[in-house]
Amino acid sequence: MKNEYHSDLERLRKMKDEEIDYSDIPELDEAFFEKAVIVLPQPKASVCIRLDQDVLDWFKAQGKGYQTRINALLRAYMEAHIKG
Repeated sequence: MKNEYHSDLERLRKMKDEEIDYSDIPELDEAFFEKAVIVLPQPKASVCIRLDQDVLDWFKAQGKGYQTRINALLRAYMEAHIKG
C-alpha cells in the first residue's frame, strides 16, 4: 500500500497545472475572505518526557516529524477524554 501511495504522489508531481481538474473546488471570492478567521497554532512547550526506548525508536523510524506525531496522538487522547 505504501508503494501505491508513493507512486500516486509521483504521478501527481508530474502533472501540469492545466491537467488538474478544479471543477469541484469553488473559487474563493470576497465574501469568503470577509468571513475568514486567522487561526494561529498554539506555541509549543519544551518538556522532558521519559518514553520506552522501543516506543521512541518506532516513532523515529517513521521519519521526520516524529515529535509532531507524538503530540497529535496525545492531543487525540486528550480530546477523546475531554468529550467523554
